[in-house]
Amino acid sequence: MQELFGLAIANFLINFLGLNPEPLQPIMIAAWQQAEIFNVPINSDPIVEEIVADYLQNISSLGFSLDKQGVWIQSDWAHLGQHQSNIPLSAASLTKIATSIAALETWNTDHRFETLIYRTGSLTDGVLRGDLVIQGGGDPLFVWEEAIALGNQLNKLGISKVIGDLIIVDKFSMNFNPDPQVSGELLKVGLDKSSWRKIIEQKYQNLFSDTSRPQVAITGKVQFQSNLPEDSKLLICHQSLTLAELLKQMNLYSNNAMAESLAQSVGGATIVAQKAARAANVPLEEIQLINGSGLGLENRISPQASVAMLIGIQKRLEEKPINITDIFPMVGRDTTGTVKLRNLPDGVAVKTGTLAQVSALAGVIPTKERGQVWFSIINHGYNIERFRVEQDRFLQRLAEHWQLTHVLSTQKTKPYLGDPQRNKLNTKS
Repeated sequence: MQELFGLAIANFLINFLGLNPEPLQPIMIAAWQQAEIFNVPINSDPIVEEIVADYLQNISSLGFSLDKQGVWIQSDWAHLGQHQSNIPLSAASLTKIATSIAALETWNTDHRFETLIYRTGSLTDGVLRGDLVIQGGGDPLFVWEEAIALGNQLNKLGISKVIGDLIIVDKFSMNFNPDPQVSGELLKVGLDKSSWRKIIEQKYQNLFSDTSRPQVAITGKVQFQSNLPEDSKLLICHQSLTLAELLKQMNLYSNNAMAESLAQSVGGATIVAQKAARAANVPLEEIQLINGSGLGLENRISPQASVAMLIGIQKRLEEKPINITDIFPMVGRDTTGTVKLRNLPDGVAVKTGTLAQVSALAGVIPTKERGQVWFSIINHGYNIERFRVEQDRFLQRLAEHWQLTHVLSTQKTKPYLGDPQRNKLNTKS
């Protein structure tokens, strides 16, 4: 305020005394567009256009109609190549990209699905004279390892025998089986080491060496009910892996059962499509779904929409301690699952899609010149293996054109199935 007052006094004296101050010298201002930070290529790339044209020519020479093929390539700043980019095509498991973004729009990345374990009746000397009740909460990855950990926790609570039934309530799925009755039968076997089959023993060997073999023998039947028994007493809250870990496992192995389970928890295929289109800011008609897994030619997504969803996922993760490579498999780091036998450039995060008539690939390439380059390729025809060869060659040519950067993944450890720490005791009763 004092500086402004002093300046006003000085101007008054100059005008009053008739003094002629020296004219102000012009200040050289650099054009902001010329600053180094803005030196990002936003124009098209003729070499990429040539690579796309060659790719399409190769597909055509194999006898496949180009009307059933789609390509879209873009950086964060420019559209680099395309063919039928806005046409919804049968996209197979690229559908799981839609399921992924819809799940991330519904829950936080650290969300865990809860399976609640109750009992009825009385517990004396290790014997529960009542029912063991399992209330499912939509966990899409409750497998043998989880059953073993749960059985051990029940043993620690003093339960080794149940003279009653195993009652299943709500959405409980085990080993990717959506039928709660069948899942209950599987759980009954997993809880009791005397009933174990060879496959369970094999899974047990992957657990920590000090893990016990549980013994919870249930004498009654498996029953499915709509509601909890009135006298149910909560024992354990079993938590799933985090949503981010679940999505990574789903996309790494392109697990259809997990995808459908998550889609149903979101609200079904229609809700998944709506949430995905809104989050990706694309027209709803470019994401046409009949399920959350991609099984069926009726699942149709345009190449541009699949890229927009990937970008939407990346933006959704910006404030999180993870990135898109923690949701999808990354070539060179992940050595199992759908990328195992592909010849793709290291560092590329991808989602594959395969049906009898469809081969699709979408993901992101980390480059020094263009930053993140997003791509989607959708092929239709009866030659899946050759489509994959052409797709891999296409990505390798793009990688040769740009210098790739090393992507740092935030993933430090693999998720541990059968982790006893995810069984939380009810301390309120």
